[in-house]
Amino acid sequence: MTKESYMERLKKLNPAKAVQIGRKHFSEKAYVEKVRKYGGRIGTKIVYYSLVLYYAFQNPNTPKKAKLTIAGALGYLILPTDVIPDFLPAIGFTDDSAVIIYALYQVLSQIDEPVKQQARERMVKIFGEGAEEIELPAPPK
Repeated sequence: MTKESYMERLKKLNPAKAVQIGRKHFSEKAYVEKVRKYGGRIGTKIVYYSLVLYYAFQNPNTPKKAKLTIAGALGYLILPTDVIPDFLPAIGFTDDSAVIIYALYQVLSQIDEPVKQQARERMVKIFGEGAEEIELPAPPK
């Protein structure tokens, strides 16, 4: 895939539609396996954001509408066929990252401190004690 076709495909990515498509592909087992296998290639910030979404999904206080958005985003992350194939070096997770960030902004107001702490603890398990401390963006006003 050329850089130009990659940029064209990325411009055509509709995160809301990707979330909708991803819902039917989400499973906790497949998500955990994807993070375990590709965590280093995905990048620490996107892994942290996806973990925040994952733990928010598990939280009984998270509203159902937010859980549907989360399931779609995490489902897209584990979807074997993406807009940009994951196996491409350096660019393979760009579309996944866009979908994760989109979903995070959609549910940011539903994220509580215990969810953030669970995600931080998992980051340490994945990347070790030296895992950088990542903050979530401020909720939209």
